[in-house]
Amino acid sequence: MKKTFLVYLSLVLLGCTEPNVNLKELSSNAVILAFGDSLTYGTGASDEEAYPSILAKLTSHEVANEGIPGEISRDGVNRLPGLLDEIQPEMLILIHGGNDILRKIPRTETANNLGKMIAEAKQRDIAVILLGVPEPKLFTSSSADIYQTIAEQYNIAADLYTLPEILRDRDLKSDMVHPNAKGYSQMAENIYGLLKRTGAL
Repeated sequence: MKKTFLVYLSLVLLGCTEPNVNLKELSSNAVILAFGDSLTYGTGASDEEAYPSILAKLTSHEVANEGIPGEISRDGVNRLPGLLDEIQPEMLILIHGGNDILRKIPRTETANNLGKMIAEAKQRDIAVILLGVPEPKLFTSSSADIYQTIAEQYNIAADLYTLPEILRDRDLKSDMVHPNAKGYSQMAENIYGLLKRTGAL
């Protein structure tokens, strides 16, 4: 187990694209918006065990959980702008596109929608963190290719390995596509580490 964790940790540290991205430190009263589908909502665990709740404790910042199970990226594009204006976060943590992959929606459409969401945040001077979602395959250790491409295109910090590694470990997931409480805790800890390394905290 320790060996697995060390390999996992090294993949997270080496696989993230954030080394070239420096973020502005969040203000003391900053709100973080966690936006996405069931992976953000916390399907497979209680509300208190979802990653936004744990991240709020780690960062001492309010983390608004705006995950809707089953949502596809097209609907996320329509929903996000109003939330950005209402909540006025300093940071957006975006985990979206998993349902597109499961429904075999063309990747170009998903990538376009993710780009629109990132653009909405950037237009408001909101920092963006992107987590990649894996292909629904056994033994995959990285996110679908579109996430790396998007991170580079928009020059945003991205963690491409946390979710794939969690969903490869039966001890960290509640079903084939969702973490359990332990998995969400690992998500929160890795995101917290990413925020620290990029200077946001």
